[in-house]
Amino acid sequence: MINSRNLNDLVPPVKLKVERFMGLCVANTIDILVTSTYRDYESQDALYAQGRTAPGKIVTNSKGGESFHNFHCAVDVVPLVNGKPDWDGSHPIWEKVGALGKEAGLDWAGEWETFKELAHFQYTGGLTLEQLRDGLAIK
Repeated sequence: MINSRNLNDLVPPVKLKVERFMGLCVANTIDILVTSTYRDYESQDALYAQGRTAPGKIVTNSKGGESFHNFHCAVDVVPLVNGKPDWDGSHPIWEKVGALGKEAGLDWAGEWETFKELAHFQYTGGLTLEQLRDGLAIK
């Protein structure tokens, strides 16, 4: 199973946007930790099972092949508050992190109408999952 945290596992246009995002966070004295970039289908399926057929709470609605992580174009992050990851989501830092990700050209799942994921950012170049599965490349 592969669940990478390495920015080099992102496609180049996404990597550039994530690097800009991280630079904006530094400029705003916000420490963030990358928790996931690329995930293979098996890792995605294991994450999907969490809270369903495996212990833990539900953290995704995407099975393998249904996540932009599977196509090297998404990143999950968590801000560090007083040196510790803040997964709570109620801290106001999350709104700032979301705004900086958007400023860098990323889509922020914290604004999604259904199943908000504060930690999730992606750039698809307008491509759908179906197009990515068919082998189209993000430009």
